[in-house]
Amino acid sequence: MNQAYPRQPAEKWRFAKLGGFDQVELKRASDLLALPELDQKLWAALSCPTHGLYFDERTLQLLDSDGDGRIRVPEVLAAVRWVGKVLKNPSDLLQQKASLPLAAINDHDEEGKQLLACAKEVLKNLGKPQASEITDEDLADMAKIFAETRFNGDGIVPAKAAADETGQAAISDIMACQGELIDRCGEPGIDAEKLTQFFADAQVYYDWWRECDREAAQVRGNIADPESAAASLDKIKAKIDDYFTRCRLAAFDERAATALNPSDARYEQLAGFDLAPELEAVAQLPLATIGPDRDLPLGGGLNPAWSDALAQLRADVLTPLLGTLESLSYAQWRDVLGRFADYRAWLAQKPASAAAGLPIASVKTYLESGTQAKLAALIEQDLALKAEADAIDGLSRLLHYHRDLYRLLNNFVSFRDFYTAEPHAIFQAGTLYLDGRACRLCVKVDDVATHGKLAELSKIFLAYCECRRQGSSEKLTIAAAFTDGDSDNLRVGRNGVFYDRAGQDWDATVVKIIENPISIQQAFWAPYKRVARMINEQLEKSASARDKAAHEGAFKGINEAGAQAGEGKAPPAATAFDVGKFAGIFAAIGLAIGAIGTALASVFSGFLALQWWQMPPVIAGIMMAVSGPSMFIAFLKLRQRNLAPLLDACGWAVNAKAYINIPFGHLLTDVAKLPKDAETHLADPFGEKPSRWPALLLLLALLAGAGWAWRQGYIGPATAPPTAGETPATAPAPANGPIAPPGPATPTPAPEAAKPAAKPAK
Repeated sequence: MNQAYPRQPAEKWRFAKLGGFDQVELKRASDLLALPELDQKLWAALSCPTHGLYFDERTLQLLDSDGDGRIRVPEVLAAVRWVGKVLKNPSDLLQQKASLPLAAINDHDEEGKQLLACAKEVLKNLGKPQASEITDEDLADMAKIFAETRFNGDGIVPAKAAADETGQAAISDIMACQGELIDRCGEPGIDAEKLTQFFADAQVYYDWWRECDREAAQVRGNIADPESAAASLDKIKAKIDDYFTRCRLAAFDERAATALNPSDARYEQLAGFDLAPELEAVAQLPLATIGPDRDLPLGGGLNPAWSDALAQLRADVLTPLLGTLESLSYAQWRDVLGRFADYRAWLAQKPASAAAGLPIASVKTYLESGTQAKLAALIEQDLALKAEADAIDGLSRLLHYHRDLYRLLNNFVSFRDFYTAEPHAIFQAGTLYLDGRACRLCVKVDDVATHGKLAELSKIFLAYCECRRQGSSEKLTIAAAFTDGDSDNLRVGRNGVFYDRAGQDWDATVVKIIENPISIQQAFWAPYKRVARMINEQLEKSASARDKAAHEGAFKGINEAGAQAGEGKAPPAATAFDVGKFAGIFAAIGLAIGAIGTALASVFSGFLALQWWQMPPVIAGIMMAVSGPSMFIAFLKLRQRNLAPLLDACGWAVNAKAYINIPFGHLLTDVAKLPKDAETHLADPFGEKPSRWPALLLLLALLAGAGWAWRQGYIGPATAPPTAGETPATAPAPANGPIAPPGPATPTPAPEAAKPAAKPAK
């Protein structure tokens, strides 16, 4: 741990609840330096791949110390420890600057001191001795850094490093035989191991060349290309053996000469064809005329099918070994075969090494001129600069860590870069625009089938897309997460546009979909859409079946009528209309309609019996009864959306349940919305004109309902009370009240007569 920033006992770890789990906050230099103390069970990830990430590839290579294509916790901790040691102020990592100030390097550390000296030397070689900071671009061209020397400290020597032509040729031959290595300047070359192996093989090859018997040496010495001569000999050897064997049989019995030569009948068979030397029938004839102990003529009198091969043998083998000959005896032929038998035995002992393919003269020159020692000295001179070169590698590592390490920690130790207002994690490949939405959670996929098996556990609606760039052979496969909106128009084959993190656009086509709920709103309307879809499908099937039956009936009637007319038969009489049959059908239809109407009337009457303020809650309750289960299931699944299976399918080892809740899902998928200050013209000149029939039908339905309610007394004016002088018996009874039984009328008392006014007093 850096002594300038020790972790104080009072400093505690800080965690934030993001994505449904506790994530550590790395906002202080002491937090970074204390990462080795943080329990790995609290890390967001335990490993990640080095491909498919929007992250600097060189930084990933530097972090992947074992080169297995994965970044693991020990490698991350090693990087943190090293950076904390060679930097004066580890909090500089939080700024993520691309340039490294020289003053930031810890010169109190031995390695930091070397890095600082190296940085100053590099800037000096680049013509910037007064520069106070160094960038990755300054280290990009290693040739400029080592411009004043042929060596760069990596132990690899290119051909141009040798001062003489022999050394340069030797390095080129060594690379051809042992393979080449690329040095820091990008030049192919060799190292000490390849040099030693080459000269060991070359010595074995040279010793084999010198140690051979007399016959092999004679063939090798007289013939320029013994291997080519041996091939020429093998090509015609069987035919020459056949010739001498026939001649020896003719010497054994003179009668055999006639039989061993082609008969007249065989020549008569050939006479009927267009002959050519390449014909198999011509090649099967003897090499020359057979006679007792006859020599093989090398000039004329030869089978034309073998004359070229024999001329090649004469030039490559016979003349170099036996001199100029007009004919070849059987003894001379056996001598030639004997010499090549010894040569073949020697050739079979040839060392199996790449050096054995070089010209023996070059190998001899390399071994006798001390070339190995000269090249070894060049390699030693190159290795003398190893410390400076290693310091340059360390300086490059520090530059990349200074810029990128903190960002990696916020995508590895925690997922802070993902759970932000503008999520841009390193595993997000770009944005997919499709179906009026922008999906920001897109990850690169190597194999759709393999990825989908694990990614379906994420409970996220995923659309796999194949992406291609116009005018290029580049291809890319992504998995896009749809976390808002609906899935009505998301189908395999739909096209969209994918923008990668570099801003390049790709043509995207959906090739696979993993169905999962997207939003509560979609779940609310899902039952009604399913019913509407089912009714639509049934109507289409019924209409299609009726149309098909009508066509088949029409064609059948036409065909039958045509057949009967051809046979002279009268068409069948029309079937009489059966009144009783159709009366029964109409009665059944009437009963069904009546039952349905009665049920609807009961529901409608019960609904109208409610007070006006009771009607909206009833409607809402009915809709919730229909949509509630779908919404509840969708709610549970939406709460289970987990980022971990999606990343695990890409090669990550996610260590937490990184949930994507409903509010965060709205952030990951932007649904198309009009700007707040936009003006909208509602009149669509191309829209369909509204029909009056729906309004008329609704009005008729309302009038019919109102009339029925009037007759039932649910609506209408109240009954007026009986007037003066009207008995209750004659007064109208209440519409729904019971009628009192008749009885004797109770006499109504007569109103008191008006009294005369009092007379005035006299």
